[in-house]
Amino acid sequence: MKNTYSIGVDIGGTNTDVGLVRDDGKIVARRNIPTNKYFDIDVYLKEITELVKDMMKEYELDTIDGIGICAPNGNTYNCTFSGATNLNFKGEFNVQEIVNKYMDVPVVVSNDANAAAFGEMVYGGGRGMKHLIMFTLGTGVGTGIIIDGKLVLGATGGAGELGHSIVIPGGRQCGCGLKGCLETYTSATGIRRTAIEMLEKNPSYDGVLSKIPTEELTSKAVGDAANAGDPLALKIFEETGYILGLAMANACSFSSPEAVFLMGGPVKAGDVLLNPVRKSFAENLLFVYKDSVEMKVSELPDNDAAILGAAAVLKNN
Repeated sequence: MKNTYSIGVDIGGTNTDVGLVRDDGKIVARRNIPTNKYFDIDVYLKEITELVKDMMKEYELDTIDGIGICAPNGNTYNCTFSGATNLNFKGEFNVQEIVNKYMDVPVVVSNDANAAAFGEMVYGGGRGMKHLIMFTLGTGVGTGIIIDGKLVLGATGGAGELGHSIVIPGGRQCGCGLKGCLETYTSATGIRRTAIEMLEKNPSYDGVLSKIPTEELTSKAVGDAANAGDPLALKIFEETGYILGLAMANACSFSSPEAVFLMGGPVKAGDVLLNPVRKSFAENLLFVYKDSVEMKVSELPDNDAAILGAAAVLKNN
């Protein structure tokens, strides 16, 4: 059987990555442009279509299945993205209409967490599954939910914002306006906040973390310290893991997934974070799900995840 191909586009605030994806999940070609160079959305998307045409020419392809775009605040229903504070072009844009001025192909838009979830099901550790939840840990916490092999989008296309579920009532101020959101505790940013708070509460502490200047204190630094045996860093991950495991267990109660996946920078710390997450997840999971839900780390390669996820979302339509 002849291979088919699709395009995955990952729009970041600094760079945009474009990949030609074969139907078996192999990225056979890549291109990259600086997102922050563009102030006109029309010019920007035209440049992306030129990259797509270039890759198609290189691989002698007459057709592709379509273009999947992973965009900030991407809305799959109306193929728009809007309100992205880290992009030079402001407002709301119908991406499909603009792209189709330059290429007559199907176009699908998604946000990063939904793309990651669908990519995991199509190309990663969720192959063969029809029900899963993805938690992405980065600057914030994103989630993508799949039920019956379909992304859960909700009435507005914005379903799955579990990063903004409140885990500590009246807790930390979140950028969304609420207090105590999951992402204020379990994102890379949240882990950093926990570290700063703990160091302030323990001014005489003399471990690895106390030697790191505040401006260099990151979730990675906490992970490195925890893996070196630093007691305070280990406590930070115990608290983080408890909250994250609790949130993951709660998520299972409304969708009954086959697996809950984790991906993102903090996950790279390994068992110093994952073991507390596993413990909390197991302790807080409703008994009817005890033997049916796995907790897994994403199998998508970090450098490929967004491109593969964006391309995979085409299969959701």
